[in-house]
Amino acid sequence: MYEFDIATPTTLADAIAALTDEDAQALAGGQTLIPTLKARLAAPTALVSLAKIPALRGICVGDDGALCVGAMTTHAAVANDTRTFAGLAGLAGHIGDPAVRNRGTIGGSLANNDPSACYPAVVLATGARILTNARTIAADDYFQGMFTTALDDGEIIAEVQFPVPVASAYEKFVQPASRFALVGVFVARFA
Repeated sequence: MYEFDIATPTTLADAIAALTDEDAQALAGGQTLIPTLKARLAAPTALVSLAKIPALRGICVGDDGALCVGAMTTHAAVANDTRTFAGLAGLAGHIGDPAVRNRGTIGGSLANNDPSACYPAVVLATGARILTNARTIAADDYFQGMFTTALDDGEIIAEVQFPVPVASAYEKFVQPASRFALVGVFVARFA
């Protein structure tokens, strides 16, 4: 790797301010970004860690019955919360391995939009809403292409709101060595 500055803001406003530098990049769980930096495929001058922002963590049920998941909530935390949306918990419980599940975050995965990621399938199948520091983006408008999203420069995912289906399931066909999904399908039935 190479030298870069790192900021660890404790509020979303401070994180947004730190990202005004055009060469700064947000750091969520780092499961994709850190290997990318090691391989010198990216060279930001500054990383803005979102790890110390409590407002970006947690799972709750909103007034409209949607499951609200903070962007910095780890895959493991999503997997362990089976009380409301078992299909989402099951999906999260099969992401990567325990190390990835305990560091990786739902917001980081969605911001990266890797074609082998699991979360895009559930976001699209349920018509979830991605809340950022600036706006709410519908699932159909969020994903723009491989590794490309509707996020603007300096925009941070704060929360994902999932309408909760009556029944749901996720299946993926994995590449045996990496366990990345070659194909992933999420189905949801609503009342």
